[in-house]
Amino acid sequence: MWLYRIVAVLVLAFGISACGNSKFKTYNGPAVTSVQVHKGERKMYLLHQDKVLKSYDIALGFAPVGHKQFEGDGKTPEGTYIIDRRNPNSEFHLSIGISYPNQADRAYAEALGNKPGGDIFIHGAPKRKVSRRDWTAGCIAVTDKEMERIYAMVKDGTVIHILP
Repeated sequence: MWLYRIVAVLVLAFGISACGNSKFKTYNGPAVTSVQVHKGERKMYLLHQDKVLKSYDIALGFAPVGHKQFEGDGKTPEGTYIIDRRNPNSEFHLSIGISYPNQADRAYAEALGNKPGGDIFIHGAPKRKVSRRDWTAGCIAVTDKEMERIYAMVKDGTVIHILP
């Protein structure tokens, strides 16, 4: 009888742990070969070659018009960058890093005596409720559920084109 109870407890424990809602999803579809962000439309597209695999509504920096030039300007960068890192313990659920600033971004800011800023990510929602459409410090934000899928689909080294 005691063996039956032990087995029952183990089965129950494994069953409960398997039902958890892990933020780490898997993806087995076509590779995402590039990401396109259309700031004016507030849209992000994950592409395989020329085919759109997924599209998302996005939030941007709190001053979204124009290219990010300086730390604290609230702008989301424009240009071609690379997805270069990931943060599974992000303050914003999950996040994947964008290689901003590049050499030209740094040179421009430094020529004017400023810092270019950095730590630009695609990430999930904040822990607190936001009342503005564009609220980040220059990042690209989606919902937490969407970020789970993006985190699984987009690999480090993927090109990201951020357009006005």
